[in-house]
Amino acid sequence: MLVYTLKRLFLAFLVALTVSAITFSLTYLASDPATAMAGETASDADIEYIRTLYGFDRPITVQYLEWAGKAIQGDFGESFYFKIPVSTLLFERLPVSMTLGVSAISFAIILSIPLGVLAAIRPNSFIDRMALGISVVGQAMPSFWLALLLILIFGVNLNLLPITGSETWKHFILPTIVLGYYATPAIMRLTRTGMLEVLGSDYIRTARAKGLSLPVILFKHALRNAVIPVVSLAAVQFGFMLGGSIVIESIFALHGAGYLAWESIGRNDLPVVQAVVLVFSLFYIVLTFLSDLLNAWLDPRIRVG
Repeated sequence: MLVYTLKRLFLAFLVALTVSAITFSLTYLASDPATAMAGETASDADIEYIRTLYGFDRPITVQYLEWAGKAIQGDFGESFYFKIPVSTLLFERLPVSMTLGVSAISFAIILSIPLGVLAAIRPNSFIDRMALGISVVGQAMPSFWLALLLILIFGVNLNLLPITGSETWKHFILPTIVLGYYATPAIMRLTRTGMLEVLGSDYIRTARAKGLSLPVILFKHALRNAVIPVVSLAAVQFGFMLGGSIVIESIFALHGAGYLAWESIGRNDLPVVQAVVLVFSLFYIVLTFLSDLLNAWLDPRIRVG
């Protein structure tokens, strides 16, 4: 297990290094930061002054190495717009995004895994068709449309839930449903497929022949093996939720890190954009790494492979 962990850790480090380099390069290659900061009415002299002041005239490799060295220490520079350290902005906004992400993935798992198990136990039944319907609707309906629909029903017409802000737990109910429903179809289908495959295995038939009860067969023997690919998928979906929360946070006026990234893109606030993209990418990498370790613990055969 130690050798497997070290291998996965080394791969995670390489991915993080590659992502940071690509993110930094694309951000600077998208536009001239000095021109963007100076504004449309700035003269050439003003642009050159800003380029020299912020070090944009240096080779991009030198800029990246300096930025990466500071980023490792938690220093992402100063926001061009807010004039405060980027790390301060992130620490203020990240709790909102993390709360939304954890709530959404929890909602998706609580909804999708039981439905997937029930659909596998009773294939082609009403429950199976209902799960299929939920999956199809979840894939076909855009998240922003579902968000607007829930706002109209529960926020405007029924006036049951708040539709903007993040002051109380009630403010996260609608965004959680919208973001969590996005991940539900994939997790539910994978759970159903895994359970169908496992329930047809020889050791499950042996367990039934021994007279074991259905709950013991399902939760002690079948679900443990069927859930292995679901763990990886849930980690990936959680990473997608953090990165894809920009739209949902904008619709519900949740001032999280995703909304901060949206604001910073419009303001050409490059240090903030770089930091948010890097932090979200690191979350994704760490979650994938942890899911690999959990899968290796659940199924020792993975360590050998």
